[in-house]
Amino acid sequence: MDAKYVLKFKIWLETADGKGILGDGKWELLKLIREEGSLMAAVDKKGYSYRKTWNKLKDIEIKLGFKIMQKTRGGASGGSTVLTRDGEKLVAAFDNLHKNLDGLINNAFSEFNKSLL
Repeated sequence: MDAKYVLKFKIWLETADGKGILGDGKWELLKLIREEGSLMAAVDKKGYSYRKTWNKLKDIEIKLGFKIMQKTRGGASGGSTVLTRDGEKLVAAFDNLHKNLDGLINNAFSEFNKSLL
């Protein structure tokens, strides 16, 4: 039997009282900020609102209790946004979480499919 479906899943962190902190979308955005060296360039590529995204990133910092990005105001050469050391650690930890969980989830899905044969 050929599978006519695929498994989709997302991973996110929440506070103990159920408020979202960081998920796959913001994780991808942080990686894009790192690549681009600019929040503006990252939100342009993603099609996000700069103001809303800035506010969401600041909310992540508040909930986690540490800064994840460092912004330098523009000027003749333009501004930049880089991840802080803690921001880099957060991205690396989320990378590792995905690396570990993606394999487990995909293996479980494979077993699920086998049970349908």
